[in-house]
Amino acid sequence: MTLFDLGLTNELSSYLNDNKLSNFSAGRVTQEHRERYVVSTGDNEYDAEITGSLRFSANSRADFPAVGDWVTMTVYDSDQAIIHNILPRKSVLERQAVGKIGEKQIIATNVDVAFIIQAINNNFSINRLERYLTICYSAGIEPVLVISKIDLSAGKDIPDAISNLEKRDKKVKYILLSNMTLKGLDQILENIQAGKTYCVVGSSGVGKSTLINNLLKRNILKTGPISHSTNKGRHITDHRELFVLENGGIIIDTPGMKELGMTDDAAGIETTFQEIHSLSLKCRFPDCKHINETGCAVIDALNNGVIDIDSYDNYQKIQKEQERFQTTVADKRKKDKVFGKIIKNYYKDKKKNEKQ
Repeated sequence: MTLFDLGLTNELSSYLNDNKLSNFSAGRVTQEHRERYVVSTGDNEYDAEITGSLRFSANSRADFPAVGDWVTMTVYDSDQAIIHNILPRKSVLERQAVGKIGEKQIIATNVDVAFIIQAINNNFSINRLERYLTICYSAGIEPVLVISKIDLSAGKDIPDAISNLEKRDKKVKYILLSNMTLKGLDQILENIQAGKTYCVVGSSGVGKSTLINNLLKRNILKTGPISHSTNKGRHITDHRELFVLENGGIIIDTPGMKELGMTDDAAGIETTFQEIHSLSLKCRFPDCKHINETGCAVIDALNNGVIDIDSYDNYQKIQKEQERFQTTVADKRKKDKVFGKIIKNYYKDKKKNEKQ
């Protein structure tokens, strides 16, 4: 296996040469375990950690390597390495860090397509889907909805789900899947191209790891059933991991996510709620909040049944979440600036006193 089998592009190869990084070994992060990484060069895997300078220069956790990243490193033992650089990322799939307003958590990087898995029997939610669509569009990643566990569907579950998708005007591509009968697996394989990177995201217990096991044709990942007492999935996958499939596609497994908080990129919301965004451009006031303002084109459309009330409510909720994140980031920057001035003045006064 070569670096190109892991998804290396000609652009990244040129970047390595143009920036005189060819003296380092290049590789792709395939696993992350609390700031310890597994990096593959295609023919070898290395347990790696980052340099002290890379750690010191990081402004946030998002500046650390993540699964999917391309890095340069120094190999110092048969299976040990030190990571020096993270190469430019094509895409970053991220959410607000759980319990940390104003901070981001990277889900995966350099992803082309995200398979959003929702189980038809207990997990299907368009409100949740709209959150996943938002973070995908923000990252420039193509979303594909996979409605799993169709073998457990009852009555009109599937037609109702598809009808609700159309009602909310979600033009996302969708695939119906059963990991038990393997119905729909061929459609997923048809969507996977050699050299492209895919990831699976969704709640716990919806069949993400089972899907990857089926794609690999091996039971590599642990799987677990839905809890009968809570009707929720159990966390079985505890880290992110990258695999290369037989057809040359690259796929990343991710842990189940209970929360999917928004970050500061407005483009994703505009694309997910395209109809509402287009209407908002016709509002009388450019800073219209679409609540009760005079001349609001969004409210007029809502009252006339043009847009769906559930989609509107979710749009408002997600937008407020994003505004709260932006405000928190702005406040942090302001505090950091003030603190920086205090430190600068301290050293300035100290230097002046030493001269006296």
